[in-house]
Amino acid sequence: MEQRPDILCIGSVLWDIIGRSPSTLRLGSDVPGRITRLPGGVAMNIAHTLARFGQRPAVLTAIGRDAEGEALIAACKPLGVLTDFAYRSTDLPTDRYMAIEGGAGLVAAIADAHSLEAAGAKILAPLGDGRLGRAEQPWAGPVALDGNLTQALLAEIAQSPLFARADLRIAPASPGKAERLLPLLSHPRATFYVNLEEAGLLCQTRFDGAEAAAGALMARGARRVLVTDGGRLCADACDGEILCRIPPPVMVRRVTGAGDTFMAAHIVAEDRGLARAGALERALQAAADYVSGEVG
Repeated sequence: MEQRPDILCIGSVLWDIIGRSPSTLRLGSDVPGRITRLPGGVAMNIAHTLARFGQRPAVLTAIGRDAEGEALIAACKPLGVLTDFAYRSTDLPTDRYMAIEGGAGLVAAIADAHSLEAAGAKILAPLGDGRLGRAEQPWAGPVALDGNLTQALLAEIAQSPLFARADLRIAPASPGKAERLLPLLSHPRATFYVNLEEAGLLCQTRFDGAEAAAGALMARGARRVLVTDGGRLCADACDGEILCRIPPPVMVRRVTGAGDTFMAAHIVAEDRGLARAGALERALQAAADYVSGEVG
């Protein structure tokens, strides 16, 4: 029997294959390190963190019926992530993400989310067939949406009655996919979570800091936006007011998934009634704990 989730996470759920080394890496480096394979993808990372904070998240995504897909479904269960509503295809393989991280952070990454893109609007079926809502009675809870969806599908979501009552929380997935979110930028129920580079791509310019980037996104029509900049000042802009905080200083041991952790922690903090300043501080602390390796 399908369980009723607290929040929907729409986007990529795949295998993260991460190679990490404490060494400083250059082109052609061949160094010792660790290689891990874990459930990942933006939607999955957000869902996992939400579950860790006591929420019951469900993912709307595409997962193959291949051996990797079956293993991924099995791995999601003990993490508290509901996969009951995922689109399962016999024709599409399970997606993968591969990254190399060195002592100075992310060196390079490749996201193979072609199956998610090919599945398209099929992943949204539960929102219209009565399992999670219908056009006349749409889902009224929070939705975490990631930019691994195609621009066409994101544009469809921006106009869809299925999302008319949703609290949309949106992340680009990567700088290379930030511009896909332009159709949603002025959505009246959207909150954007972007880093400084992604903010610059959405505004087609470069910024020196998060506060300026947040102000520019508001000027372009965003209702609310949170801009992060690694260990530097973070900004939360809403209703013409920009709130800024500096993240706690920590030793960085990993970076893949940090932004997703920040977003999930912020959603939970606001769901628990924290005001803007408290929610921002809680999210920054959660992200700091994550990159320092204090949490799994």
